[in-house]
Amino acid sequence: MMSRLVFAAVFAALAPAVASAQVAYVRAGKLIDPQAGKVLSDQVLRIEGDRIVSVGPWKGAPKDAKVVDWSGLTVLPGLIDMHTHMVDDEQSENIALPLLRTAAQQAYIGARHARATLMAGFTSVRDVGVWRALSDAALRDAINEGLVAGPRMSVAGAYVTAPGGGGEITGVASDVAIPAEMRRGVVEDAADVHKKVRALLVGGADFIKLIATGAVLTEGTEPGQLELSEEEIRAAVEEAAKRGTYVTAHAHGAEGIKIAVRAGVRSIEHGSLIDDEGIALMKAKGAFLVADIYNGDFIDTYGREHGWPAGMIRKNRETTDAQREGFRKAVKAGVKIAYGTDAGVYPHGWNARQMPYMVKYGMTPMQAIQSATTVAAELMGKTGQVGCDAAGCYGDLIAVKGDPLSDISTLTQVSKVMKDGAVVKDD
Repeated sequence: MMSRLVFAAVFAALAPAVASAQVAYVRAGKLIDPQAGKVLSDQVLRIEGDRIVSVGPWKGAPKDAKVVDWSGLTVLPGLIDMHTHMVDDEQSENIALPLLRTAAQQAYIGARHARATLMAGFTSVRDVGVWRALSDAALRDAINEGLVAGPRMSVAGAYVTAPGGGGEITGVASDVAIPAEMRRGVVEDAADVHKKVRALLVGGADFIKLIATGAVLTEGTEPGQLELSEEEIRAAVEEAAKRGTYVTAHAHGAEGIKIAVRAGVRSIEHGSLIDDEGIALMKAKGAFLVADIYNGDFIDTYGREHGWPAGMIRKNRETTDAQREGFRKAVKAGVKIAYGTDAGVYPHGWNARQMPYMVKYGMTPMQAIQSATTVAAELMGKTGQVGCDAAGCYGDLIAVKGDPLSDISTLTQVSKVMKDGAVVKDD
């Protein structure tokens, strides 16, 4: 009897909040539905609280709530970037820069990047590595609590990497001690992988990011060099699976890509030197490719102008064209491609600049949009929540002038942004 009274009291307390969920309507001149792969004209979306509850033809102004009038614009779901680095400073010529910031400074920097990303029309991101362990989780939580304006974040917590590997701060003097919190993901063997991965997930990471091969932007490593064994990668996959999540692997080299996919990773980041066998394996296993095919041009121009280390410029030159050719082959083979940019190498807020590259190297404009909506949502396990504009999806919408299906570059100039049913940008 008492439990029923308690339930009734709780329900009575919650009922007013449920009943008072704010209602809004969005009128879309054109609505791109990436789930269906089609475009609808003159539609109205009803949003209650933070969710879309219905979509249908416009039949006149409703009387129960205000209308957000985007009738002269093309509307589509908020975009998703699956490879960002939100918390740390943007890449520079100073390889020691992560050591020059306090945690408090870094938090403010992350807040600035989060806002720029949201204003660019990216309402969800996957953050795939930070120097200070779990600082990305802190930013995610601050956004969720409304303390900071930014996209929904899914975070890796740290880089899980071999000692001296692509996820380490390297190139500094040998007697410079790297803080322990910046080496939280450094692993010695498979047993250590289990331990470190478990600690990251318990600490708040949403998924795990491995550095399977060397990196373009880490001194002393080579992109084609294998840095984690198949046994170590499999240990991470097993530990993540225990907690209902997955592993993604930074992998430039062909052998590293194949080892990672065989070990069960859900996605490959970069994939620069992928070969035909690797493409076939990814297709067979259903693994996703997240390839930052805009980055090469930015690094080659900006990096040279600003004196980035010669090794970075060389490695970038050696991987850029190969990555784009591999991307083209993967698209043609039907590999699942999720949109990811490596934002943080170049300025946050430029995320959509990769869209024209996706089309140039083999995608249709609709496929490029789907890579940043429905495919990205599938990779994160959030199909029907983000990257969509149908009933049940979050009220995350953007609007642009013109037609992205005719000129994909229009997505670099987002006029309107809505997140959780509230307009946060109205240019």
